[in-house]
Amino acid sequence: MDLLAAAKRALRRRAGFLRIMEVRNKLLLWPTAVATGRREDAEVRRLLGGLPPRQAVVATVIPTYRRPEGLAAAVRSALDQTVRNHVVVVVDDGAGLDAAGFALLPEDPRLVTVSLSVNIGVAGVVRNVGLRLSDSEFVAFLDDDNVWEPDHLARALDALTEPGGPEAVYTALRRLHPDGTELDVLSVPWDRRHAAEEGFLDTNAFVARRNRDLRFSRLRRHRDVVPREDWELVFRYSRRRRIAHLPVPTVRYLVNPASYWSAWGRQPGPAPEPTG
Repeated sequence: MDLLAAAKRALRRRAGFLRIMEVRNKLLLWPTAVATGRREDAEVRRLLGGLPPRQAVVATVIPTYRRPEGLAAAVRSALDQTVRNHVVVVVDDGAGLDAAGFALLPEDPRLVTVSLSVNIGVAGVVRNVGLRLSDSEFVAFLDDDNVWEPDHLARALDALTEPGGPEAVYTALRRLHPDGTELDVLSVPWDRRHAAEEGFLDTNAFVARRNRDLRFSRLRRHRDVVPREDWELVFRYSRRRRIAHLPVPTVRYLVNPASYWSAWGRQPGPAPEPTG
């Protein structure tokens, strides 16, 4: 029995634990993507007509749900980037940002806020709406409980615009406890084989060139499903696109037990994934 268990573990490591889990997800959860995809398309059609211009060199997509104070801090950190040719698209997942919530956000012509007509509860779909409502060469992602250092986008774009440079980069995460004390700095060089087994790359640190591979899974993943949407996006993106790591912590990332999008500390598998 021990030999059989060891053989299974070796096979799982070789194939990539998260890759195997994602095949399972697609087999079991594919019907959910049909419904969420239709909802995504309907929301984009509904919202497109009434929005101001959203063209920029880089667009930042911020999904949010009932966290106005955290959202305000995230938006300020995005708008305070040294890169000024930048649009920030906030997508509320059907909670209905009220006047008080909007009042906490800074007034800035680069900021666009929209609310979905219903709560979808699928982080990938909410982010896809923001992607489709913006027009930019590059795209970045930020959750409503995290913030960036002012040079986050500048460092990313410097690498992305170098001749022969990568098509996507990710920086290091400074992970913080809810009381503000530091847990650690997560800085892992890119290796696709390593990524097949461990979800070490989080989309809060990810900046990529916009192309057809830059779209999130529409599967309805409940809080304990692994891998999460960010792993699926990055692993699929890296099939044909080069990714590079910038070992500089430019993201202040909250390890949040009350996260709406994920269940910190309860994910099964070889290691917990950093997802907001």
